[in-house]
Amino acid sequence: MAGPESTPRLPRHLAVIMDGNGRWAERRRRPRAVGHRAGARAVNICIDFCLERGIGALTLFAFSSENWGRPQDEVGALMKLFMGALEREVEELARRGVRVRFIGERGRFSPAIVERMAAAEAHTQANSTLELAIAASYGGRWDITAAARRLASEAAAGRLDPAAIDESLLAAHLSLADLPPPDLFIRTGGDQRISNFLLWQMAYTELWFTDVLWPELDTATLQAALDDYAGRERRFGLTGAQSRQPAHAPEGAR
Repeated sequence: MAGPESTPRLPRHLAVIMDGNGRWAERRRRPRAVGHRAGARAVNICIDFCLERGIGALTLFAFSSENWGRPQDEVGALMKLFMGALEREVEELARRGVRVRFIGERGRFSPAIVERMAAAEAHTQANSTLELAIAASYGGRWDITAAARRLASEAAAGRLDPAAIDESLLAAHLSLADLPPPDLFIRTGGDQRISNFLLWQMAYTELWFTDVLWPELDTATLQAALDDYAGRERRFGLTGAQSRQPAHAPEGAR
């Protein structure tokens, strides 16, 4: 039986930008909405992969704050797809022990979608096999600004000394504050940027990019990302020798 030293190092938290749906459809001379529907299959592949590998948290960037500026027909198709997925998938996710949560500015969604989000969260809140966070109408700058606004309100009300505000306190007011920061970030579609996604949380995240378009995602691509991650030395700004001592890792990165 293999010992612990032979076990591949796995990320505790995987963050993913699911890019390439529109280009996948355009290459087939189909509407972009067809690409978004095709991308739903890849979401299930990614969830299955995390469940099979024992990865505890998965955050998917589904819809950014900036995506509201896309053509209205595409936004409408995305909202319809989003609603359909909430209706179809939640029961199966609950059965498999997945806890679903949504992060982002919910006020921009229709009341029907907001209601479905809340219902999905309530239905799966007791689960713990996989923490699945869906970033929808989300932006990293929005996240940091919202946290700062909450702290400012506390200080203005006299419940918080401004001098007490430090990195740890601000981090505690961000989305996903109860989860470890992402260890590994994957972006499909060929672009090499993080596009306003989890800006604070990914300060020390390992980044991995692929030209594979999101609807073409398969297990082999995800495994390639994990294999690459397992071979990296995470130094968190320290020397290699220091980083191999767990006590030296930043508290939020342990």
